[in-house]
Amino acid sequence: MYFILFIIAILLSFFFYKGFNNTQIAVINTVKINQTNSPVKHSSIRILHISDMHLENISITPEQLYEDLKDQQIDLIALTGDFLDRKRTIPKLIPYLEQLNRLNPVYGSYAVFGNHDYVLREKSLKELKDLLTNYGYKTMQNEHECIDVNGQAVNIIGIDDFSTNRSNIDNSYKGIESGYNLVLTHDPNIVLHMDHVHFDYLLSGHFHGGQIYWPKPYHLIKMGKLVRMNMVKGLHYYKERPFYISEGLGQTGVNIRIGSKPEITLHEVQLQTVEKQNDVESTIAG
Repeated sequence: MYFILFIIAILLSFFFYKGFNNTQIAVINTVKINQTNSPVKHSSIRILHISDMHLENISITPEQLYEDLKDQQIDLIALTGDFLDRKRTIPKLIPYLEQLNRLNPVYGSYAVFGNHDYVLREKSLKELKDLLTNYGYKTMQNEHECIDVNGQAVNIIGIDDFSTNRSNIDNSYKGIESGYNLVLTHDPNIVLHMDHVHFDYLLSGHFHGGQIYWPKPYHLIKMGKLVRMNMVKGLHYYKERPFYISEGLGQTGVNIRIGSKPEITLHEVQLQTVEKQNDVESTIAG
């Protein structure tokens, strides 16, 4: 009996050791979105996408994040929620924002909140939002902003968190007339409810790639229909429209990952608005 318990303890120790090591180095994924059904040359934009920092459980340091990205050309930064869920953690966000700002995004930085951020009391949530604002991040709660990229209108649409019933798609799109529609949101399940509006590309997070994806992320089943459709990380289509689910930079619950890695994503997007045909190439560089 003692021998069996000893073996179990060894296996559990290895499991947690390996799982913690998996949180130490972020994978940098590059996704190229190219529309090829037109001979006309269109402008493009390079988006740095980071989601689910979960600053209570994160192994990637601010300095490490900057070193991973310092040689990259960044046009826009998109942070898709779940920064933290405790008031005392808010100051920990400052060095990450400082290092990201050193990347000097051409068209600015944008953020949306996730379900964990909404665990904060109203006063603390305002403190978090004010902090983001003070560091130059436009935090979007069911609203949009239009930027000009070499003469091409790009509508950055921030839809609030779907899993906590804060999404308002109609408000988010109100007043949009034309342009490339880039949606930022936390919970990707929102794509199943967007048939009446158009998006060209959508960035999200929420699932952590399972975080413990072994043998399957069965614990995600309660997190919406997309999981049952086997859409938990990476690039996917819904009704021929592309959307991306980041595996996130931090962890929740316990600071381990099995079958997943912290993710930094660079999206190289050609700004051609199309309703149906998209040609997408995805590459991974660790």
